[in-house]
Amino acid sequence: MLTIHSLENVPDDLLYEAFRDAFKDYEMQLNKGELLRMLHRRGFMPQLSFGAFDGDRLVAFTFNGTGQFMDRPTAYDTGTGTLEAYREKGLAGRIFNHSIPPLKRAGISRYLLEVLQHNKSAVSLYRKLGFRVTREFNYFSEETSLLRKVTFHRDPKVTFSPVTLSEKKRMRSFWDQEPSWQNSFEAVERAPEDFLILGAQKENSLVGYIIFEPASGDITQLAVDPVHRRTGIGSRLLTRALSGNQHHAVKAINYTTDQEGISFLMESFGITWKGTQYEMVKDI
Repeated sequence: MLTIHSLENVPDDLLYEAFRDAFKDYEMQLNKGELLRMLHRRGFMPQLSFGAFDGDRLVAFTFNGTGQFMDRPTAYDTGTGTLEAYREKGLAGRIFNHSIPPLKRAGISRYLLEVLQHNKSAVSLYRKLGFRVTREFNYFSEETSLLRKVTFHRDPKVTFSPVTLSEKKRMRSFWDQEPSWQNSFEAVERAPEDFLILGAQKENSLVGYIIFEPASGDITQLAVDPVHRRTGIGSRLLTRALSGNQHHAVKAINYTTDQEGISFLMESFGITWKGTQYEMVKDI
């Protein structure tokens, strides 16, 4: 008999085993360490996350993160999966509905997730649960060994050095989009030691920056002052960040589809477009 309850006190090994088996057919695979870092970065709260158990075996789950998003207390689906033998039994919907009352009691007023656009069954489920599409995101990835070297304009007046998030206000002024949950400043601040934050300065003023996670190859944020775009600053920032990459692949996840400059930059480095995701939201 299947039971649904919280993931509080469930061992990491059991969480990883369920995640690995649920996503065994996905292109991007995570080892246990990578999964735990991802969950921490996304604000995972095991006491507000839930799973379906067949005896002691976790067979379906939703890992919920919590935090502030666009100035509202929000829960974020940082991973929903079901083992193959247990699919088409409505478990994802049951787990979601089970989670809403505890999330409300915790003061959460909105639920946020992302779903692959081509995953028609999942998109249909979330629409039936009351979610609406808010944005469309591209995602890019490529093996490190296949990346291209890029030639670019070098303005000798532009210098590069590490910066901190004390520059957040200036960084925000460069944005064309609010970053997704996993790429937000709050996500970076959960584990700042994991990230390289490199700034480009011209005449003692910050004109661009990149936030990069060397252990995962993740290009978390990359933005240039609109006044200084198309001058090679983005290419130079990305080149410097990638020189410290420790992962076999590079990825840029959740950049809105209307950011043509980012798409062009990724293409120039050989970081291939892999698909599109919906960002979906439900008030609870």
